[in-house]
Amino acid sequence: MKRFIVFVFLGAFVVFAGTARADEESLRAVIADLQARVETLEKKVAAQEACIQDQHKCFLEQKKTIGAQDMKLREYQAAVETLDQKLHRQEPSAIEIGRGLEIGAGATVIVQGTNNANADGTKEDRADASYSADITLAKEFESIDGRAFVHLEAGTGDGLEDNLTLYSNVNRDADNDNEVHLTEVWYEQGACHDRLALTFGKLDPTVYFDTNEAANDETTQFLGRIFRNNPTVEFPDNTLGVRFAYMPKEWVEFNIGLFDANADWDKVGDDAFCIGQAAFKPKMFGRQGNYRILGWYNDLPHTSWLTTTNDKEPAFGFALSFDQMVTEEVMLFCRYGWQDPRVYNPSLTATGDRIFSLEQSWSAGVQVEGGLWGREKDVLGFAVGQAIASGDYKKSNSALAAKSEGHLEAYYNIHLNDHLSISPDFQYIWNPFGQDVPGNTDPVCVWGLRSQIDF
Repeated sequence: MKRFIVFVFLGAFVVFAGTARADEESLRAVIADLQARVETLEKKVAAQEACIQDQHKCFLEQKKTIGAQDMKLREYQAAVETLDQKLHRQEPSAIEIGRGLEIGAGATVIVQGTNNANADGTKEDRADASYSADITLAKEFESIDGRAFVHLEAGTGDGLEDNLTLYSNVNRDADNDNEVHLTEVWYEQGACHDRLALTFGKLDPTVYFDTNEAANDETTQFLGRIFRNNPTVEFPDNTLGVRFAYMPKEWVEFNIGLFDANADWDKVGDDAFCIGQAAFKPKMFGRQGNYRILGWYNDLPHTSWLTTTNDKEPAFGFALSFDQMVTEEVMLFCRYGWQDPRVYNPSLTATGDRIFSLEQSWSAGVQVEGGLWGREKDVLGFAVGQAIASGDYKKSNSALAAKSEGHLEAYYNIHLNDHLSISPDFQYIWNPFGQDVPGNTDPVCVWGLRSQIDF
């Protein structure tokens, strides 16, 4: 019996041991299978992570490409706006009538009134009008990187300018000559992908020098001369000239100009107006700015204030013109100029043939686009400045007050449609002509309304 029991226990043990061995082998097989599956899953996860990283890199490259394209688009838009500013017109000012040939036409009508027409020393209420009209033709020669431009202009009426004696008058658009004039005609040759340009013909120097994005167009921006260009720069009228431009980088441009100083096209080598300008175009906080520094020299005969027998003197000076976008709708600008205070040009006089000269001038202001109040194409402008008389001019006559003439101007350009805009305009001038008009030293207020028609 005992042997039977022993045999039973031994048999059970053998069976249990065999079963345990079989279970262990089965468990090992399961574990091995699980390990193989884990390795397979890890490989799949690694492959997916690599794919995600590749997609992220691709996304970053695409984002960088889009950013570069967006920056290039902004640069193209800025270039188009600069070209439009140079042509003194808003869209649609030119219509393409053939391959590379464009024609533009426009007219400006201005009505101004004042409480103090001070030219004769009296105080008089007065209202006057003026108009100007112009036609432009532009031709691109793409195969040789050349371009030509013709500008015809006519106008009638001095506005209030012949009734106000000021250092700097109030209607830059006035042109009291109903004859049609060839204002500009020039040819420009570009080179090195437009990094170099040579322009020659009958030129307007203010198209290339002392420009400003917020204050350089009397047909749509400020009407007062002190804000249109710096009054201490003795620019000749549209005249024979040559201009050379060099743009080594997109953010810097150099310009040099040589012009016939008296604009008479006679003995053009005798009297010269020379000017040079460096323009820097940085993007501050992603917004465009323009910072211009210029110097000039005029070889026309000038007369010394303190030694009038010295009547063959040259004149010279320098100026600054800055503008900077600070938001999508707001642009700030300023100008400053200085010229030799010792001499004056006898041909440059105020109304009433009053001789004077300036030593310094400054102006500053803001331009606000109407998008802030839901009128995207409207523009509001405000500026203030001073024309400061020459110290030697004041010394030449102890009776002169020669105070600094102050200017304030505000306008609102209302865009009615793509062909018509109107601009209410207000100007206030204190110390008119330095308070040296006998019998009238009161400030001058000027109210105006300008209409601009583009065909």
